Amino acid sequence: MLSANDVAVAAARLDDAERTRKQTGLISLSHPSATMDDAYAIQAAWAKIKLAKGRKVVGWKIGLTSKAMQSALNISTPDSGVLFDDMVFADGAQIPLTRFIQPRVEAEIAFVMKAPLKGPNVTAREVLAATSYVVPALEILDTRILRVDPATKTARTIVDTISDNAANAGLVLGEQKWKVSDVDLRWVGAIVSCNGEVEETGLGAGVLNDPALGIAWLANRLARYGEAISAGQVVLSGSFIRPIETSLGALIEADFGPFGAVSCRF
Repeated sequence: MLSANDVAVAAARLDDAERTRKQTGLISLSHPSATMDDAYAIQAAWAKIKLAKGRKVVGWKIGLTSKAMQSALNISTPDSGVLFDDMVFADGAQIPLTRFIQPRVEAEIAFVMKAPLKGPNVTAREVLAATSYVVPALEILDTRILRVDPATKTARTIVDTISDNAANAGLVLGEQKWKVSDVDLRWVGAIVSCNGEVEETGLGAGVLNDPALGIAWLANRLARYGEAISAGQVVLSGSFIRPIETSLGALIEADFGPFGAVSCRF
C-alpha cells in the first residue's frame, strides 16, 4: 500500500496537470508496487481537492466494460470515476478544446437515478427499479497522466487510469428521456461520426452484456469504500465503442436511432 503522503502527492500532481494542461508522469512507473486500491485512494484524494475548490459530485462513470478494452489493459474488471458539476455539457455544446489536454469521446447510455443504490449484492433488477430514466450520452475522456512514458516507452496501466479519475473529463447528455420499461437496453445502439464520417458503431450489450449490470457492479464496488449511488445522480454505464480522437473543429455526433441523438463540437 502507498503511504498517505504518496497518495497526497500523486493527487496534487493530477490536479496540477489538469489545471495547467501539462501531463504528469506515470504513477505506475514511480510506484511499481501500487495496487488498484492505491489507485482508488489517489482518485478519492483528488476528488477531495476538487470538493474543497467548490465542485459538487453529480454522479459516477463506469469504464473498461468491454472485453476489448479489458484485454488491452490486461484486466478482468471495469473501473469507475467521479462526475463533477463542471463536467456537464448540454446537447450540441461548443466545447473549448483548450479545456482539455487530449480529449477523446465515447458513446454511452446514461442512467439518472430516482432512488439510492447501496451495495453489496445489488442486482440489475434493483438498478432498473431505482432508475428514473435513461438518455443517450457522450463521455469526454482526457489523460492528465501520460499515455506512454517517453523515456522507457512504458504504457499507462490500470493504476494510472483509475488514479486519473478513470480518464473522465466531461459528459454530454441527450434530451430524449426513456423509461427503462420502454426500451431494451441491450439493443440500444449508436452510429458515431466525426465531421460526418462514421467512426464507430456499437450496441448496449457490449457493456457487460447489459448496461444495468454495469450500474449494479458500481453500487457493489462503492460499498467496499462506504459509498453509494444517490438519488438524482447520473451514472455513465460504460462505452460500447472505442474512444474517438478529437481535434479543433471536430463535430462528434452519436445517432442512437429511435433512442435519440447527442452531439458536441470542439
